[in-house]
Amino acid sequence: MALHASRLKVGDTHRERVVENLTRTQIVQYAGASGDYNPIHTDATYTTEVAGYPSVFAHGMLTMGLTGKMLTNYVGDGRLTNFGVRFTNQVWPGDSLDTTATVTAIHDGLVELELVTTNQDGKEVVRGTATARIDP
Repeated sequence: MALHASRLKVGDTHRERVVENLTRTQIVQYAGASGDYNPIHTDATYTTEVAGYPSVFAHGMLTMGLTGKMLTNYVGDGRLTNFGVRFTNQVWPGDSLDTTATVTAIHDGLVELELVTTNQDGKEVVRGTATARIDP
């Protein structure tokens, strides 16, 4: 269902759970799909003993992709014209992530959105913006 300018107003929000209990398997699958085999994402021994982290953690681009999943669910396929994020905290195995899109402007057949993805503790892990085409 396409978004319509006549049904939106600045301040409207849409929220969606994008992953429940992220698994190490999902992180390794993303490494395979992306070709990013950095051991901090896939090798627990390296990550804890060499790099000094408590565990492997998700790729930033995996978190961005999950955030993008909410966007296309909300605005529809093929409607995004701009999408960018800043990674603000790491995402760990076991995390559940929710993304909220807030309408910040509507003009010229476009909607501008502010995005925030948080973990199950309410800690922000991604902040960004997106623009999408909308129907009148």
